Amino acid sequence: MTDLHTLFAHMNGIARGVDLAEYGWSRKRLKTAVDSGQILRLRPGVFASHLASPYIVTAARHGGAVTCAKALRLMGVWVIDRHESETHVWMGTGHRPHQHRECTCKVHHARGSLALGVAPLETALIQTQKCHGHEVFFAAFESAWRQGLLSESARIRIRTALPASAKWLIDFARSDADSGLESLIRLRLHLLGFDAETQVTIPTVGRVDLVVVGRVIIEADGEENHGSEEKRARDLRRDANASKLGYETLRFTYSMIVYEWALVADAILAAVGRAR
Repeated sequence: MTDLHTLFAHMNGIARGVDLAEYGWSRKRLKTAVDSGQILRLRPGVFASHLASPYIVTAARHGGAVTCAKALRLMGVWVIDRHESETHVWMGTGHRPHQHRECTCKVHHARGSLALGVAPLETALIQTQKCHGHEVFFAAFESAWRQGLLSESARIRIRTALPASAKWLIDFARSDADSGLESLIRLRLHLLGFDAETQVTIPTVGRVDLVVVGRVIIEADGEENHGSEEKRARDLRRDANASKLGYETLRFTYSMIVYEWALVADAILAAVGRAR
């Protein structure tokens, strides 16, 4: 009989009793495992590992699978942090929600074969656009595409499912975005009327994130990539070499790009004006 730790590790930490029964875990054995604290009983016929994501556990208590931004993060897709407290739950069609203690779930009904755990990538992306808007969806879509998680047919299905006002995002998206911040900046610059070159290699400088009007370099400095003194010194040396070649370099942190875009946009527009 396969042990519970192995089973739950292959089921996103969540499982129905009927599925576990196929591996020899009868109701009596499951009750013993619950009573001993080995696993959790979330509701009748649904069990979870202590290692399961709290978002998956909450969604399963409600009767569905976690979806939207939290689901995308669990799949390794880059998502803008919106500090949301509620869990978005995909219920499929015709499934009854289960109210539970301290429930703040937001329910989504969409066609598909519902399984506990995490909603399918396509479903999570489509629902992210509806819940969180263009920017969050676009950055996540490019992240998933770059990681090879979206086939051409999947991209077509997603485009078909989006509202008319959002279909252009699929047409504008690229598969080579180096980071979610780069995707976000490129989208916002496009809305400002600028076409940015991305991942440009400049002699003596190296590869930079974006270049606008041929002379303004924009670098998105995620803290995880630019936190050490050594990397800070390297970046300053790159900026000095860029200046020698006639470029102006603007560096912005995650926080500035996401939460202080008005300041970032003004700085870019001023630099573009000087370059022209």
